[in-house]
Amino acid sequence: MASFTMSAYAQKTTEQGIQEYRDMLADGNPAELVELRGEDLWSKPQGPKNASLEQCDMGAGPGKLEGVAATMPRFFGDAGKVMDVETRLVHCMVTLQGRDVAEVTKKPYSGAGEKPTELESLVAYIYAQSRGAAIKVPQGHPEEKASRARGEKIFFYRAGPYDFSCASCHASDDQRIRLQGLPNLTKPEPAQAAFAAWPAYRVSQGAVRSMQWRMYDCFRQQRFPELKYGSQASIDLITFLGVKAEGGTMQATSLKR
Repeated sequence: MASFTMSAYAQKTTEQGIQEYRDMLADGNPAELVELRGEDLWSKPQGPKNASLEQCDMGAGPGKLEGVAATMPRFFGDAGKVMDVETRLVHCMVTLQGRDVAEVTKKPYSGAGEKPTELESLVAYIYAQSRGAAIKVPQGHPEEKASRARGEKIFFYRAGPYDFSCASCHASDDQRIRLQGLPNLTKPEPAQAAFAAWPAYRVSQGAVRSMQWRMYDCFRQQRFPELKYGSQASIDLITFLGVKAEGGTMQATSLKR
């Protein structure tokens, strides 16, 4: 019992130290610069139609961004499917600006030492408009319910060379990899904290990473096939997590190790 108590204490102390480190950096979060770049890109005319994204409807009406990230993924009638923030953004870039979807999504994530991509910048800006909003991912449409159900199946699906699933790391309490705590995403409070924090500025990578990237990197660590940007599987997983996170408060763009 004493050994277990000391181990639990050491883990708690380590995680407290990491959180203190984040708190110290929070006032000067470099993500703010990325958000400002995204704001400029939002109003910049681009593409064959030489149009800005200011008429993009993210669920609250054309051009309205306040609180929208806290209510997505959601069903969009004009597209006939459930979309998360990033796939809806791409939809607007294609429909409003006349741009090619393959070109827009060719490189969604920046590499080491590179400046933020257009998508990373725009996503950071959009999410910043929902900071402080209550999370409420809708489940009123049949497609929204189906997306959540598929996301749950994917979360618990075991496969790959190590027979991993999302649940292998994120369905139990008090687990971690090295110094990194692994939240139990089957419980409301840890799910709220996780959903609320992305996108996040990763100090170790010097870059803003989006929720789509988070899903992509989890698949990579499971040794699954590469998760395509904006794929149905990615949207379904985000929907599942968002529904679990209902009642939380959006904090993005946050700061991560």
